[in-house]
Amino acid sequence: MQAGIDSRLERLLGAGGVLAESALLERYAIDGVSPKLVVKPENAEQICAVLRVCNEEQWTVVPFGAGTQQHAGRPPEQVDVVLSTEKLNCIQAYDSGDLTISLQSGAPVVEVVDACAEHRQLLPIDVASERRTIGGALSTSQSGPLRAGFGSLRDFCIGISFVTGDGVSGRGGGRVVKNVAGYDLMKLLIGSYGSLGVITSANFKLFPAPQQTTTLMCDSDSLVEALAQRDSLIKSPLSPIACEMINPAAIEYLHHSEPRNPDNWAPERSNTSDKISWKLAIRFAGSDRVLARIRIELASSSEVCGAEEAGFWKQIAAFEERLAARHRNVMIFHVEVPISQSHAALEAADDAATNFNFVAAIVGRPTIGSFVIGFLPLAIDPPAATQYAGAASDFRSRLSKAASAIVVHCPREAKQHFDVWGSTPTDLDLMRRVKHALDPGGILNRGRFLVG
Repeated sequence: MQAGIDSRLERLLGAGGVLAESALLERYAIDGVSPKLVVKPENAEQICAVLRVCNEEQWTVVPFGAGTQQHAGRPPEQVDVVLSTEKLNCIQAYDSGDLTISLQSGAPVVEVVDACAEHRQLLPIDVASERRTIGGALSTSQSGPLRAGFGSLRDFCIGISFVTGDGVSGRGGGRVVKNVAGYDLMKLLIGSYGSLGVITSANFKLFPAPQQTTTLMCDSDSLVEALAQRDSLIKSPLSPIACEMINPAAIEYLHHSEPRNPDNWAPERSNTSDKISWKLAIRFAGSDRVLARIRIELASSSEVCGAEEAGFWKQIAAFEERLAARHRNVMIFHVEVPISQSHAALEAADDAATNFNFVAAIVGRPTIGSFVIGFLPLAIDPPAATQYAGAASDFRSRLSKAASAIVVHCPREAKQHFDVWGSTPTDLDLMRRVKHALDPGGILNRGRFLVG
């Protein structure tokens, strides 16, 4: 069977478009499971052809950008074919006068941001990894610290092209900012982790690049005080382009450039007598006059600018990646809460972590209620799988129905004991119908979201 599909795919893509050597396949492992084949199509037409063949053979397909989210979601039921978008890596169109850009899904985010900067324009996607692709950012809906000032990817993505699971090309939106034609398929595909279709290209609205920026650091003795500073900021006329809250346990990960050995190191639990404080990092952009006024408004804070400022925000964007590199057994949550519930949610994380012998390291956007929370095991020995399940359940039970806490990273063995996506949604039937409409054969990322 495999020899047959190998030859069919090679006829479609050429010999260099199909990898089958086991040594090469390990790089494309999904949650520890290596695929049988890796295909590297060069355009959307080839992707359509590949998916039609896989549908006929009932082989599962996992879309793959740079592999930065290989551990996210439920463990896949099976991994037959990994579909790499690395050859779809071009800027298709760039209209600097209209502040729009069209990109293939395999284009590295860092390269696109640099290209926009040459025209003094900004694509507000902060990424930790230089390998992160546009398609990867869209499929996981990650835009980074600049989300606080410019919105999420769903806010400035204005068009998207994709291929459904049965090999049919689709498109939502367009290349102009004011576009309301058809169904809003962009919001459906963004954050779907490749389970509904393979994103082939996307169009974005750009923003004028800031003339200059500065970051003001505000220290607080407690979570209550830090959130009070946030509330004052929200009520003020100031408009930061980024605002991050950092708890004492997370501060260390913004300073060490080299990861420690994840096999023989565990964090220390901080105590209330420690002098390390909560921090609020607020980034502003504007003219000399504007920044001078902001410095007066926040006179009690310290200032970071220039190369030090750029390095700090790179570390913030890399926080999640640093946790995973330093702690092989970390459990990482993406948490979204109404901003009025931030205090209760962050206290809940700390309490649940303590109850199950973890330390909670927290970095996030308090002005929009979006946080990355790492549960770091205190013991050097790996925690039991049920320990992760208990901690996740304890944490989620303390949140309101308006909040969500998704586990984006934890040991594969622990995923068998709890749902990484959280409690079962009430619209499960609708989700299954959407999945069936766009992927009738159920071959795309099978099992990542829904069971059955």
